[in-house]
Amino acid sequence: MIFSALFSFLGGSAFRMIWGEIAAWMNKKQDHAHEMDMLRLTSTLEAERHARNLEQLRLAADLKLSEIRVAGDVMVEKAAADAFMEAQKTLRAPTGIKWVDGWNGSIRPAMATIALALWVFALAKAGFVTGEWDRELIAGILGFYVADRTLAKRGK
Repeated sequence: MIFSALFSFLGGSAFRMIWGEIAAWMNKKQDHAHEMDMLRLTSTLEAERHARNLEQLRLAADLKLSEIRVAGDVMVEKAAADAFMEAQKTLRAPTGIKWVDGWNGSIRPAMATIALALWVFALAKAGFVTGEWDRELIAGILGFYVADRTLAKRGK
């Protein structure tokens, strides 16, 4: 009798209440574990996204720094080329002092004549047998005096 009353009690609303509470507790435990797993996964994904963003920012900064360096180098080279061209323009400009202008006009031809005379003397001493260096020198001289002047006349 006691057992039948106990089974009747447990089989009725008390059993359903106890089982409902246990099931609800288990569902909440699973939901909590699922939430924790989702938070860990979200945290990992956010950390990876942050690392990628930092790497992209670093690469962009390095690229911009490289662009600035190249632009600076270009500006320095352009300024040097402009300064060289200005110096070349004033190099052959007459000063108005006759002996200075005469000296400036005779230096290059005099040096070229001395260098050529020394080379011809060395060639005569060797019996006018040309070596590799002599042939390169002849080609350089002809290129300078013939081709350079022809291109200068055309304005190139």
